[in-house]
Amino acid sequence: MNNNNNNFKLDRIRNIGIMAHIDAGKTTTTERILFYTGKVHRIGEVHDGSAITDWMELEKERGITITSAVVTCIWNDHKINIIDTPGHVDFTAEVERSLRVLDGAIAIFCAVGGVEPQSETVWKQADKYKVPRIAFVNKMDRIGADFFKTVDMIKTRLGANPVCIQLPIGSEDIFTGIIDIIKMKSVMYNEKSLGALFEEKEIQKDLLDKAIDYRNKLLEAVSEFDDVLMEKYLDGKDISEEDIKRAVRIGTLNAKIVPLLCGSAYRNKGIQRLLDAVIDYFPSPIDINHVIGINTITGHEEKRNITLDEPFSALAYKVMSDPHVGKLIYLRVYSGSVKTGSQVLNTTTGKKERFGRILQMFANKREDINEVTCGNIIAAVGLKNTKTGDTLCDVRHPIKLEAMNFAEPVISIAIEPKTKADQDKLDVTLAKLSEEDPTFKVNVNSDTGQTIISGMGELHLDIIKNRLIREFNVSANVGKPEVSYRETITKKIESEEKFVRQSGGKGQYGHVKIIIEPIEGDKGFQFENEIKGGAIPKEYINSVSEGIQEAMKNGIVAGYPLINIKATLIDGSYHEVDSSELAFKAAGSIALKEGVKKAGPVLLEPMMNIEIIVPEDYLGDIMGDLTSRRAKIEGVTPRKNAQIVKGTVPLSEMFGYATSLRSLSQGRAIHTMQFSHYNKIPENVSNKIVEKVLGVV
Repeated sequence: MNNNNNNFKLDRIRNIGIMAHIDAGKTTTTERILFYTGKVHRIGEVHDGSAITDWMELEKERGITITSAVVTCIWNDHKINIIDTPGHVDFTAEVERSLRVLDGAIAIFCAVGGVEPQSETVWKQADKYKVPRIAFVNKMDRIGADFFKTVDMIKTRLGANPVCIQLPIGSEDIFTGIIDIIKMKSVMYNEKSLGALFEEKEIQKDLLDKAIDYRNKLLEAVSEFDDVLMEKYLDGKDISEEDIKRAVRIGTLNAKIVPLLCGSAYRNKGIQRLLDAVIDYFPSPIDINHVIGINTITGHEEKRNITLDEPFSALAYKVMSDPHVGKLIYLRVYSGSVKTGSQVLNTTTGKKERFGRILQMFANKREDINEVTCGNIIAAVGLKNTKTGDTLCDVRHPIKLEAMNFAEPVISIAIEPKTKADQDKLDVTLAKLSEEDPTFKVNVNSDTGQTIISGMGELHLDIIKNRLIREFNVSANVGKPEVSYRETITKKIESEEKFVRQSGGKGQYGHVKIIIEPIEGDKGFQFENEIKGGAIPKEYINSVSEGIQEAMKNGIVAGYPLINIKATLIDGSYHEVDSSELAFKAAGSIALKEGVKKAGPVLLEPMMNIEIIVPEDYLGDIMGDLTSRRAKIEGVTPRKNAQIVKGTVPLSEMFGYATSLRSLSQGRAIHTMQFSHYNKIPENVSNKIVEKVLGVV
């Protein structure tokens, strides 16, 4: 057993993530960090499958990150917990749940591509959780690298306030080092030492004017955060390195600025300075100060300070099936501490759980520790009923922390076992996988008995399919991808229903009157209770809501789930003897089903945001092809040697699009696509879908 976990004071802990568009160099950067912090003695590479954080076989084969890996390393007497998140849009849930528990994020941008579509997505996710960021412009050694163009794109496309604390010396094959604007020194790297050795020199004369200009821009940008620095700046006095770092840190913590660094992770340049910036500018758990949750006994908001003196509280942000230890629950501990063997309360389920083992994670390797203290990220074994988003806390001091919201799946496929022997194995495995991944859903079609699995895109389901075969040894036949349509209503109507059953003894009686109406945006379902004068007793109100929600699982146009509906309970009646929760649940369910028939039900389809980077020569063909797919083009903007096409397009028209795009552009165009919203389907298309679903020829 090891207790290294507790050797670090709270102000010396950093919980950070690395996020970016696919192929910007997240995993390569993480590998270099592990090398320089002494965690590995050989640098792992994505392209040859030896990256530490890409430990799944599928990750090694495809050269992409699928699951967020956690690694812990030490730099300058500070402990850094790092989560390397995926870059592909199909795995944004991994980014979402990681950002929820992180205190800072390194956003990596490719110096050639600049701000790419997934960069925007993860940036918005970080905005949502108000996560402080540092930007690292990577791949400065690549042909076409342009540091200053990337800085402009961060300003214009992300609406951020990037502040350069470094400048590159050269670019492409003559990228030789960086200028440290805070120290006003140039840093030249020794290629033979894999970047471990570098030399600080005076800034070259031909670069000095630019360095002075950017130092003044830096001082202007950060002086507003620190009175001492502002006074020195206005009075023309010498400003120390400490003065600037202090002001940059305040601006970063308040998300007012984004310090900008540069380098080439693959060529081992700029990583040590990036680690220094993590220590200098990112918050420690002390800076986060406190978390807010709901006391589950009083129902009131409660504050928990991030100190050892407070009762234990932690948020489960990830679940993983591990072949060696079973179910692993990843936790961010916010207050207090907990020891192996301790009993805690899961306030989401209301059940007590016990910590069997506490593990410090190093990608897919682990180290047992006796105790975990606040401010740390760990994995636990033995928490049988804990899921993503659950809060664990001291049994005597219940608190429920804010969970995460995940997008609903937009694509489905039917799956069935190849043999009867595989059936149980398949059911157990799918349950495990859906427990791990909140955007992966498993349902059984009540009419056909078919098992339907749903996810965020073709790649997402392809990875699931491969994991079934490889990790869990389950043989299954998989159907073609199908779109996950939805249904909604277009009119506001009133619906009144009674559920009455009399069979000799005690009967059943429930009577409700509801208003149902459409609501804007992808909001799912809202319920309001406007019962006055006790027409329906309080204890039955929740049952009405449950009945309505159950009825929304199957619409009446083609049996797809209903969304974007508000139901308001306005009246009803009850029977002293015969009324029950079951009767009111049934009445609510019938009232919704019957009401939907009169409320102008329509079919909705998932619309995808699409961005295509295409050489000018192929633009016409690709635009024509998109129009034939019912796409709505929102803009075409020029980029170096290419055009960027942006728009929205129905998912149903985009299966196999990657292959079509390759043939239309001779393999030179690339695209990214992610879910945007649900939209009403044109009537002629809707009729075809209904005919297909209902089996009408």
